[in-house]
Amino acid sequence: MALLALLVIVYLVVPISFAAYASLRHPDAVGAPPDGFANPSLTAEDGVPLAAWCAPSTNGAAVVLLHGGTGSREEVRAHAAMLRDAGFGVLALDLRGHGASGGHGNAFGWEGTRDVHAAVAYLEAQDGVRAIGGLGLSLGGEVLLGALSTTPGLKAVVSDGATYRSTGEYVAVPGREGIVQSGVTRLVYAATGLFTGDEPPIPIVASIAGATNTRLLVIAAGEEPDEARYGTAFVASAGGDRAELWVVPGAGHTGAYALDPDAYTARVTGFLRSALLAGPSSP
Repeated sequence: MALLALLVIVYLVVPISFAAYASLRHPDAVGAPPDGFANPSLTAEDGVPLAAWCAPSTNGAAVVLLHGGTGSREEVRAHAAMLRDAGFGVLALDLRGHGASGGHGNAFGWEGTRDVHAAVAYLEAQDGVRAIGGLGLSLGGEVLLGALSTTPGLKAVVSDGATYRSTGEYVAVPGREGIVQSGVTRLVYAATGLFTGDEPPIPIVASIAGATNTRLLVIAAGEEPDEARYGTAFVASAGGDRAELWVVPGAGHTGAYALDPDAYTARVTGFLRSALLAGPSSP
């Protein structure tokens, strides 16, 4: 009986409890915006109000900046300043159900494509913005990658720490398709769908494959082998040479910036400049 109880807890109670937690709203206290940023008002296509910080572009390009699951734009404050200092316009957004944004909770960001659409539309209307990219940490990277196929305005994306957010994405790495390997994961996402009423989004690899004109920089933590595995799948789904994988030795999850800010800044801003500003349309 003790063994049976343990199995029930591990394979039923824990995953359902995790799904219930993921389905809650995750509000977060957000401080005053960084220097040079304002607090614009955005509304997603389904009427959900979205909280953000925004700084104008001085180089002709702007970047949608997204935080990780259960977080807010407060956790990307340093990244926002980094991009601003490099001349990029920045729109740091609280995903729905997070921070100060409206909407119901879903820590897997299944409705996040609507938020990306709103962010890109906002930036497209700003004076001096000629090209738009994205930088997302963890869930933020997953949301940006998952939005690519329906957001042609995103010309380049940096994804830092992305792996998976649904069963369809979990099985993108070979060897995880079977019920033994994926049973608990499938239960988590099935329960999340029941609790939130949301449908799982298009898998990231399919979204990348459908966005043939978007360049990608996928950043994986050297201390998190899963990130390199999924990053390899993301780059392979892009085909050709429009995507690159940067595995950062010694970095933990989304820890590459903290580990070496200078190297991270050079790699990320250099990629975004090349992808968004190079060529005859650059200022």
